[in-house]
Amino acid sequence: MVKVDSKGRVVLPQEVRERLGITPGSEVEIHEEDGKAVVEPEDDPEQIIERMERLVAETASERGETTPLDRGGDPIARKHRVAIRRGAGKNSDE
Repeated sequence: MVKVDSKGRVVLPQEVRERLGITPGSEVEIHEEDGKAVVEPEDDPEQIIERMERLVAETASERGETTPLDRGGDPIARKHRVAIRRGAGKNSDE
């Protein structure tokens, strides 16, 4: 059993962190579910990029536009892809 400190912090047991892939600096989502606090690790950055690219492609096809994201595309979307990859430890500019 862990205790909550005066600032509301708890330490997740090492075996739980290891099973969930939570490492120092990991971002987690905490929400209430059925009266319990649930801690979920962030999505894999590559999954976030894939989801973002799929949404952009769907939106573009609804408008009749198709621009491959790997060929430049929207500079703001590119900036977000680069930032997400950097956060994942990848310095790729793909």
